[in-house]
Amino acid sequence: MCISVPVELGRSVLILNIATVSNSGLDEQILCNLYNEGGLQESLDILPLLVEESYLRAYPEERKARAFLEFCRAGDVQAVFDLLDDDGEEGENDDSQILVPMEIADVLQYQDPLGSLYSGLHTALISEKVEVIWLLLLIASDLELHRFPPPMLQAAEQLGADRLFGVHSELLDIRTLKDADGQTAAMLASPSLSRIFDISVLSVTA
Repeated sequence: MCISVPVELGRSVLILNIATVSNSGLDEQILCNLYNEGGLQESLDILPLLVEESYLRAYPEERKARAFLEFCRAGDVQAVFDLLDDDGEEGENDDSQILVPMEIADVLQYQDPLGSLYSGLHTALISEKVEVIWLLLLIASDLELHRFPPPMLQAAEQLGADRLFGVHSELLDIRTLKDADGQTAAMLASPSLSRIFDISVLSVTA
């Protein structure tokens, strides 16, 4: 099936030529050609975006935790720290509903129900975002300080990052979290990552 849908977004009008594709029982896609001020994007799968938005409308209280996962995936250390350092005041979602702020421990331990129950550590590791991996280990594990690279500790000090493991009684060592297949982040470490990162620190016995 193929349809054309004009969508107004701010000052721009996006023309989506949408085709729904099913590959013999495999994951479905909603492919579109997206025209906007930046030009043409062909065969863009917007289904994940639609699923994400639908989920957040049903569970708006998880918006902060899902943003945390996105920052981990992108390797944005400053954004991860700023989000965790947020004062947690109540806010409103697009439907003007009061949102109860998530505790920092809940954000750090959040596991993606739409993405194999990956934690922030799983996500950063798969994306090979080394700086974020170190930051998460510093904040949410009991890894000994002498295992951290001195430049990383200096950068964390400049950020004002504190160790929270042991301070928040409900906070588990982030290295112990398992995904939907029962795998910790250490089990997902790729050979390519081992060339730029000491993967032994991902083990709770390190």
